[in-house]
Amino acid sequence: MSETLAARSQVILHDWVQSESLRKHCYAVADSMQHFAQLRGEDADLWEAVGLLHDMDYERHPNLERSPTEGHPFVGVAWLRANGWSDEVCRAILSHADYSGLSRETHLEKTLYAVDELSSFVVAVALVRPTKSIHDVDVRAVKKKMKDKAFARADRRDDIIHGAEELGITLDDVIAQVIAALKTDAERLGLAGTT
Repeated sequence: MSETLAARSQVILHDWVQSESLRKHCYAVADSMQHFAQLRGEDADLWEAVGLLHDMDYERHPNLERSPTEGHPFVGVAWLRANGWSDEVCRAILSHADYSGLSRETHLEKTLYAVDELSSFVVAVALVRPTKSIHDVDVRAVKKKMKDKAFARADRRDDIIHGAEELGITLDDVIAQVIAALKTDAERLGLAGTT
């Protein structure tokens, strides 16, 4: 049996990204992507691969100035294209960056955008729980923290809200599904809790 796309993606992620926190972010997004793919009857392996690869170049080429042609995600996508990855994967990764100028058309692209910031935010909520467990996080806790502008400042709330709107799913439902997805991988994400 040939290697899955997700398995290949994880090798690439580990080659490009040394930061444990960025790797965990990519795992969390991949978990959310796989979960939504299964809900929609889509290719879960492909969607998980996109989640793993979406920030592969962020550590080396962060693009903090949000250039529409250079740095993240353009460097990673150029490498993926040169190594035979499909246009479907490359488009999804490009479209998760608003500044790429590429509109999100497919469910794959819209889902990546919807779960990217939200996955990070849900992880942050779990890490401030006394137990540090994803199992102690619910929709109410996430929405309460979203109102606290000082909490997880780097996670853009507008992107989270806009992502749910693009998907055509209520924000509560998207949050609930991301929490469910992250619960399945709590150990690897470091969110299994301290008890």
